[in-house]
Amino acid sequence: MKLTLKRVAYTHLGTFGVLIDEFPFAVTVERPWLMNIQFKSCVPAGLYVCHKTVRESNGQETFEVADVPGRYAILFHVANTAEDVEGCIGVGDRFGMLNNAPAVLDSLYAFNRFMNRMNGYDLFDLEITD
Repeated sequence: MKLTLKRVAYTHLGTFGVLIDEFPFAVTVERPWLMNIQFKSCVPAGLYVCHKTVRESNGQETFEVADVPGRYAILFHVANTAEDVEGCIGVGDRFGMLNNAPAVLDSLYAFNRFMNRMNGYDLFDLEITD
């Protein structure tokens, strides 16, 4: 399985993208580009392998983006704004505004849909493009 995260907006308030398999099925939010600093920056464009893991903070199954130079613990998870992620990728259903900030909305619904789509996979390829 291969997914593409196509970035559509880089702003000082966050990095926003569209998650695609054959068709777009979710939107994403990450931190702004800050030179790939651990827990502070969005993930650099490139090709990565994502593997199934369990999030330590809540025991929730998710996927981790592996082999990002100088980084670890980059997870897909529920998030609405860039403030909700620390170098991870938040998954949403649509773009919108939350407290006057750009956001992805209906994140829990979209994250559950993402995990259902990944049912039966222990890993997948992720291509992040600008």
